[in-house]
Amino acid sequence: MIVGILKEIKVEENRVAMTPGGVEVMVSHGHTVLVETSAGVGSGFSDDAYIKAGAAIVETPAEIFHRAELVMHVKEPQPSEFELIREGQVLFTYFHFAADEVLTRAIIKSNAIAIAYETITGPGNSLPLLTPMSEVAGRMAAQQAAKYAERAQGGRGILLGGVPGVPPATVLVIGGGVVGTHAAQMACGLGAKVYLLDSNLERLRHLSETMPKNCFPIMSSPATIRELVQEADAVIGAVLVHGAKTPKLVTREMLKTMKPGSVMVDVAIDQGGCFETSRATTHTDPTYTVDGVLHYCVGNMPGAVPLTSTVALTNATLPYAVQIANKKWPEVIRENAGIRAGVNIAHGKVTYRGVAEAFGLPYTPVETFLAQP
Repeated sequence: MIVGILKEIKVEENRVAMTPGGVEVMVSHGHTVLVETSAGVGSGFSDDAYIKAGAAIVETPAEIFHRAELVMHVKEPQPSEFELIREGQVLFTYFHFAADEVLTRAIIKSNAIAIAYETITGPGNSLPLLTPMSEVAGRMAAQQAAKYAERAQGGRGILLGGVPGVPPATVLVIGGGVVGTHAAQMACGLGAKVYLLDSNLERLRHLSETMPKNCFPIMSSPATIRELVQEADAVIGAVLVHGAKTPKLVTREMLKTMKPGSVMVDVAIDQGGCFETSRATTHTDPTYTVDGVLHYCVGNMPGAVPLTSTVALTNATLPYAVQIANKKWPEVIRENAGIRAGVNIAHGKVTYRGVAEAFGLPYTPVETFLAQP
């Protein structure tokens, strides 16, 4: 199969979908790999490194889309790419369709097959391709909270860990999954007092046993959030609903009760955000203020640390990319239920229920396509 690796064009996105080491593995399986020129430069990988791994360097995204049967991105296709996508082409990337109706309708129109990293499932209903970037984003969320708590950045001028004789900051983390756990660990490591909320009692028991002593796992509820945002110097939104929009857990009314200069970091912004006042920002212009509260809502946080992120992402995605490239996609999803869960749109049909429900579109079970040759 011909596999295409595109250069990312989203603002300040420096990751790339595959390392040269990953290309070498794909080539060893008999596949031809096309890499757009300079695709890996932002992550520290030169065109020469890809050539040595067996890739062919091409000049334009148009050539990738024209020749490749499997096209890999990190972030969702951008509007300039919509018309380049071919019918029947397999697109393998993060899509987060439920937060973007324009993208959803463009992929429906293209009649391509969209396999989303974020909804592929593993053992125990885990999300193996979302996990590595969630780990990065969670850790970055605590770093950003610490940074923007500084007065020069618009915050209250508070050090998350305090110093002897001065109490630490209070950090509220909403969501005890991968993002929330890593955010809480980092905030705890900086010395903050951390409240970690989740709605699953078994998960809270596990967190109580494993998290540092300055982390306090608590059952989440609207009343608890309403109370704790008033104490918090920083709030990190780390809620995930698989393939669907996230609920708005911090309302505009709650903002009015928060400390002026407190910081909100919405890691869930890719799925629509979990704060009512959230709107997507970029690394170039990452923050804005509502009611005196600083908001950081960058949708591709791991793009700021592309070397770490690209290697971690390739480690996770490569085995799946090999499987998809080795066989026709209907055969792959017949054999692999995890990849089957990743198919969000196929041949103009929405095959992921959360995406269909987000925009009132007809839902077609992906099993409809299992009989295809």
